Amino acid sequence: MKFENCLFLRDLWERKQLWKTPHSGYHWDGSSRRFFEGWYYRVTLPHSNQSFAFMYSMDDPIGNQYHSGGAAQVLGANESYLYRIFPNVKTFWASQKQLALCHWQLENFNLKPHILEPILFEETVKEGYQATATLNQGYIEDPVTKNYCRWCYTIKPIDGWGHRFSPQEATAGWLSFLPIFDPGWQVLMAHGWARGYIDWNGNIYEFENAPAYSEKNWGHSFPNKWFWINCNSFKEESDLSLTAAGGIRQVFNWQESVGIIGLHYQGKLYQFARENSQLSWHIKPWGSWIMQGKNSDFAIKIEGKTKSIGTYVRVPTADGLQFLCRDTVQGTLKIELQNNKGKTIFKATSSLGGLEIGGSPWHKDWIYGK
Repeated sequence: MKFENCLFLRDLWERKQLWKTPHSGYHWDGSSRRFFEGWYYRVTLPHSNQSFAFMYSMDDPIGNQYHSGGAAQVLGANESYLYRIFPNVKTFWASQKQLALCHWQLENFNLKPHILEPILFEETVKEGYQATATLNQGYIEDPVTKNYCRWCYTIKPIDGWGHRFSPQEATAGWLSFLPIFDPGWQVLMAHGWARGYIDWNGNIYEFENAPAYSEKNWGHSFPNKWFWINCNSFKEESDLSLTAAGGIRQVFNWQESVGIIGLHYQGKLYQFARENSQLSWHIKPWGSWIMQGKNSDFAIKIEGKTKSIGTYVRVPTADGLQFLCRDTVQGTLKIELQNNKGKTIFKATSSLGGLEIGGSPWHKDWIYGK
């Protein structure tokens, strides 16, 4: 595979980050306690009406535990799915200081895992991935079907979590640095521009200035139930990114329902959380996501819908990775932001919205705050 679409930004790949979001580094403390960490990268291709999501995870990295090992998943073209396990925890590496991780299956097992230049990765790594704040590259193949995905793209970060030219914030607030809430969740990059290629079973997608996104989660316990809404490819606005979610999380010995809406628009973060806003939502078991937030300054309404059956992907549980998450990245999304006088600041729509439900079986609508 030629690297014209990846090597031209080697200087970008090597440069230091101008900013980084909190929790970018790896969280495992070396203990044998049950632990997982997962990373999510998404690139949207509006001209192809496609979106690719890359999901990397590590369970019980100390090794020799029942669930020890890693995996890579790709939600690919037309929402098809590819999955590959990497059971050897010794061929995984992640930085505790910044966003950088890799997991390999190697021809040369004497090479310690670390971030490689793209050409060297291609020549050396038989199967695996590497990812940073400015690079996402890998190759995985299903050994039975021979379906595969090869990807290499560089990323120019635009927005993390916070105002564009200000220090970045923890998505869950400053308490997320304390062992209070579990699991942790952080939007690493709400918006960026990607350039490179994705080879999906021989169909090659080349792109530049494609909307890119990344986030992560980690911890010792696992949420019982959640939903997620995400998009940074809107028809009316190019400088706009939305991430919203609700879930049931562990707080010491009890559980609580929490939600958040984060809207990055023209360099400013509009955040709606229970600390500063009234939140409500009505999420159906599948097909409809409606969420609203209101505070003293602004109000937002989000409406997501899909007629797609969606695709199930694996997520961390107490029993390892399980098919307990249903996704679409081709949902219809409408959002409206108003000021406190009811004047509309903007309306925006997309046909490439990310919509998700996960966790416990969804037998009925989840209604909160009404």
